[in-house]
Amino acid sequence: MGERTYHDPLHGAISLSQRDPAEALAMALIDTAPFQRLRRIRQLGPAFLTFHGAESSRFTHSLGVLELARQALQQLRRHHDQLWEHRGVLYAAALLHDVGHGPLSHTGEEMFGLKHETWSARLIQEHPALRDPLETLAPGSAETVAAMLTGRGHPCRAIAALVSSQLDCDRLDYLLRDSHSTGACFGQLDLERILAALTLAPDGSLAIHPKGLMAVEHYLVVRNLMYRSVYNHRLNVVCNWLLRQTIALARRLGPGLVWADPVMSRWLWTPQELDLQTFLANDDIRTGYHLMRWLEDGPTDLAELCRRLLDRRLLKATAVSDLPPSQRLELLAQARRLAEAEGFCAELTCGLQQRRSRGYHAYEGGLRLWDGQRLQALEQRSALVRSLAEPLELAWLIHPAEVAPKLRRLISP
Repeated sequence: MGERTYHDPLHGAISLSQRDPAEALAMALIDTAPFQRLRRIRQLGPAFLTFHGAESSRFTHSLGVLELARQALQQLRRHHDQLWEHRGVLYAAALLHDVGHGPLSHTGEEMFGLKHETWSARLIQEHPALRDPLETLAPGSAETVAAMLTGRGHPCRAIAALVSSQLDCDRLDYLLRDSHSTGACFGQLDLERILAALTLAPDGSLAIHPKGLMAVEHYLVVRNLMYRSVYNHRLNVVCNWLLRQTIALARRLGPGLVWADPVMSRWLWTPQELDLQTFLANDDIRTGYHLMRWLEDGPTDLAELCRRLLDRRLLKATAVSDLPPSQRLELLAQARRLAEAEGFCAELTCGLQQRRSRGYHAYEGGLRLWDGQRLQALEQRSALVRSLAEPLELAWLIHPAEVAPKLRRLISP
């Protein structure tokens, strides 16, 4: 097939042609089993239990990142034609940046204790279906792409930044896509203006022309709001915690008490022995099937955790961000006592989740403005961006609904 078109709900027609070697490479990679597996990995993990439309896949997202990388490179090429020679590895890195995700995406990383970047790099370097097309493009391409995905960069700094930075094609696509699928209307971006503002700084790194300042400020605000309202939604926090508890309990109980097929057995009890085939064999379908089996015939505590997830009988999460750490711990102890009094296992129904969120990291690959004469850090120019660099502390007390009234009286006497 000489040409192919993917009709994307966000970016419209994504058309690829065999006549372009970089696009031919992308088509070959899309057709591989490791990439097709991403159809079975939800982009937002268990967020569909909170936002019923959050059913899009890592496959769909990865195609979107490829398209944005193409658009960004076309923009930069207008003034920096030398970047065009890197389009093959850029397209491959954009397409394969999430190929190493486990079941339920980022939630799976927490559940099973793995890093998707590490597995993406390993698959690219070791799986023949991915490595061989890259090496056909140019010897050493597989290592180059793997290096880009594990933070080791690329000789061309701008190419690396399009794949991984504070304004990369991954973030641009997932903010748009996750907003679309969850119905979070404030997740819109002025994508055309952002891409039009991309340029190169004198040192060859990616920069923003000042004409795009407000569009980039808006992007950073949107990202901050999406984290607060979607990614860190209290029910998402509960679902992630329940899934971690489920896998941790299955591991503690062991193969003598918990049924698992050969693939899940390796994931649960000998993860250090995971090979490529066994890694790729696990996805949302296999993990979901095990949750169903454990609900039906697993040990009581494990079955109860699975029931909460599968029947959506979720625990409650009470915001305690405004309380000092010592008071949060005291409330956790109170919640556990109340839960035990109601007949619940406190260890499996009460928890404290804490994290720090920051809308912008000024010193971790921070964005810079370049107008052809002056190079300036974004936060120096924008008070709004400086405010987003301030960390926000988030904390939730997880507990059964049955103890909520008494707990909340303790918080607000």
